Amino acid sequence: MIKTRIEFLQNNLKDGEAVLISSDANRLYYTGFHSSAGYVAVTREKAVFLIDFRYFEKAKQTVDSCEVQLLKNFAKQLGELFASQKIKTVYLETDTVSLSAFSSIKNRLPDFAFSSDGKIQSLISKQRSIKSNDEIELIKKAQRMTDETFSYILGNIGAGRTEREIMLDMEFYMRRLGSEGVSFDFIVVSGKNSSMPHGVPTDKKIEKGDFITMDFGAVCGGYRSDMTRTVAVGGVSDKQKEVYEIVLKAQKETIDFIKSGVVCKEVDRVARDIIANAGYGDCFGHGLGHSVGIEIHENPACNTVCENVVEKGMIMTVEPGIYIENEFGVRIEDMVVVTENGCENLTASKKELIVL
Repeated sequence: MIKTRIEFLQNNLKDGEAVLISSDANRLYYTGFHSSAGYVAVTREKAVFLIDFRYFEKAKQTVDSCEVQLLKNFAKQLGELFASQKIKTVYLETDTVSLSAFSSIKNRLPDFAFSSDGKIQSLISKQRSIKSNDEIELIKKAQRMTDETFSYILGNIGAGRTEREIMLDMEFYMRRLGSEGVSFDFIVVSGKNSSMPHGVPTDKKIEKGDFITMDFGAVCGGYRSDMTRTVAVGGVSDKQKEVYEIVLKAQKETIDFIKSGVVCKEVDRVARDIIANAGYGDCFGHGLGHSVGIEIHENPACNTVCENVVEKGMIMTVEPGIYIENEFGVRIEDMVVVTENGCENLTASKKELIVL
């Protein structure tokens, strides 16, 4: 399966062209191998994974999409490879390669033209946006661990516990379930802190009447999940209940709207219009959602400007929110996989208001 990803790249290269991949995420995508270093060099006829001594033995045992070589001399090995393939132009990942790294590579391999043209980067992003059945299964497994963690933490939230304690409890439990790590730094914010969409857990203690927003996810086979739930402790005010129901309506109607062929910004508009018509338009200041895979934020995104078309096989988050400064916030997030005529919701956890 992974080898076909390399072949797709090769089929989109012309004679005399190559692509040099150095980002962690794309290395994993094209080799199936986790590492913090290394390069994947792809020409029309050849694909080589250059990896240092720390990873070499394991890479030889597991990688079959590329020829695995021990990285000893970057310039010499790549220079010989590119020369043997009569390469003239090498494309780099324009989204991730820094200006200093770009200059360094050019200086070390002066016989080749290194392009900052984004056409290969766009090709890679497009390729990664459509998930295979194997990728979808890994994300489903990650989400099952996320759902189970939510069920667990509902029985371990109470007045007096701090945001940080709850966050650590969730992370440890998720790792015990088998998660390879966390999708991102968990967000656990309560009371007035919940009005900050990306607030950081603090030593604030949970109080009766608080909303608690929890944004978290697991990792399985290098693939991530992403989910948010907002729950209440002890009871809610009429305003809290009203806002929660608006967000829930926006989320449900947006999920009903998603299908292959619709435009990302139109998906965003469904939720945004519901929230705006309820009088809270200024309190929803982020995009509706984003694609998820090896990275927690992938392309495309559903926001007010994205013109990309939603396609079958994309995995997207749907996460509308209302955030009232210095009062409280509500966000509800599910993860869906797009189908021909709709979408499959991968998130099983209850999203109607829970009062603990």
